[in-house]
Amino acid sequence: MYADIRGTRIFFDVDGIGLERDGATMRPKPVIFVLPGGPGGDHSRLKPVLAPLTDRAQLVYLDYRGSGWSAPTSPENYTMDTFVDDIEALRRHLGLDRIGLLGISYGGMVAMTYATRYQQHLDRLILVATAPDRRFMARAQEILAERGTPQQRAVAARLFSGSFESVDDLLHYFETMGTMYARRFDVTEEKSFRPRFNHEEINAAYGSDLHKYDVTAQLSGITVPTQVIGARHDWICAPEFSEEIADRIPGAELRMFEDSGHNVQDDEYDAFIGAVRDFLDRTAQVPAGNK
Repeated sequence: MYADIRGTRIFFDVDGIGLERDGATMRPKPVIFVLPGGPGGDHSRLKPVLAPLTDRAQLVYLDYRGSGWSAPTSPENYTMDTFVDDIEALRRHLGLDRIGLLGISYGGMVAMTYATRYQQHLDRLILVATAPDRRFMARAQEILAERGTPQQRAVAARLFSGSFESVDDLLHYFETMGTMYARRFDVTEEKSFRPRFNHEEINAAYGSDLHKYDVTAQLSGITVPTQVIGARHDWICAPEFSEEIADRIPGAELRMFEDSGHNVQDDEYDAFIGAVRDFLDRTAQVPAGNK
């Protein structure tokens, strides 16, 4: 499905029912926007992973403008500010009073930024393997120098300089870096499926936009129920950043996965789904707020 908002066309997909029977009446389920990592990829890998959560919430997947199945756009629009305002516009387009956000990696950064600007329209927040500011990039390069192979260090230089030259270049990066992202990486599986990538979008983030990113001082103002999921072996968003986020957001709960890399949803899948489902159960008393 598509939403024509803010001068562009955003792709979104809905998984799960919005109303469920509660005795003699019907009640709305929480609506959670799923924000993928990247940027520059699409939602396609996340949908089968998160499908079991549809018994607890209605999930809305989206592709950031210019990426995935969303319409092409000008590179100057590849900014976190733009993506955050697009999410708010999509919320309004769908007629939702409040939404939850589940953000993974870069998606967690977008989610936290949204929470600092539009918290009145937010009811819960799930932050997975993410970081509160640009420090994560320098720390990632330190970890890569310690753990990475020479080939991985060479290909990662393209990421941090924002200099991928093509989609194939970006795909080669993910194949080469797979063992850094996931402890249970399967290169055959990685090559078997090709999401829609936009290498210029990730170049814009790492080459410029993320160098301005910092919501650290604003996290103390987030008051909605928040779950922070970190991974002990995460190289790109090191676990200390998950700990810091949980410490700064009042009442946030931290779940650290001890046998996972950055792709915690792949490394410890059952435990990951169980943790998110448990959080949704414990925040079920939060009104969905939608009609």
